[in-house]
Amino acid sequence: MEEDSVTLNCDDTDIEKRDQILWRFGYNNILIAKMNRQNNESRFYDDNADGRFRDRLKLEKTGSLTITNARTTDSGLYKVTSSRTETPLSVFNLTVYAHLPIPVITTYSPKNASSSGSVFKCAFLCSVGNVSDVTVSWYKGNSVFSSISVSDLSRSLSLHLECLDDSYSCVVNNPISNQRQHLNNTELCQPCSEVCILCCGSTEVVIRLALSALVGVATVVVLVHDLRSRNLQQKKREQTSHTD
Repeated sequence: MEEDSVTLNCDDTDIEKRDQILWRFGYNNILIAKMNRQNNESRFYDDNADGRFRDRLKLEKTGSLTITNARTTDSGLYKVTSSRTETPLSVFNLTVYAHLPIPVITTYSPKNASSSGSVFKCAFLCSVGNVSDVTVSWYKGNSVFSSISVSDLSRSLSLHLECLDDSYSCVVNNPISNQRQHLNNTELCQPCSEVCILCCGSTEVVIRLALSALVGVATVVVLVHDLRSRNLQQKKREQTSHTD
């Protein structure tokens, strides 16, 4: 994360005492730090790499490189070599993530909702700004039901509901952290109710209707079977009485 310190470890067992340890940054192999193994003297090249590492580098006695007050511009490739060979002893691909903002939830009116026949009682936007390489998701409880990846600096993700309960939230996350905002706007949306089928989402309505239809079909089948059984029993009784 930004403002953290990170140490890139160097195994100096393969470096001779009279060698120097060299740290380079980026695909252009820009020299940013050097240590003399004989006297452990360190030198930092603050003007290299656009001066981005000025006063923020430290070399340990082992040759490991510590970057303090990390910034997103520190992301990139780091290589450590000795003065004897250009073959890297270690290679690091560092990514520094910015602190995530808390997502903002606002209401809005969906375009062309009336003309398309879609009527939503609740419409929300979850927005994040000044971020990159994050994921924005709508959650219901612990389950994701809508998600997008954001590579630019701002993005919004919509949510359409027919009612509202307290289980909805919007989450913005990167690989190491997340920020969550719970949805709570009962002024716009009526609370969901178990006894009010109109408050359920369209998927739940379909499921309930399908279950009701299955129950109805099963009831009819039972009644028809019962009537047929009674008719057969009646016919057997009549045949028996005629025989007697």
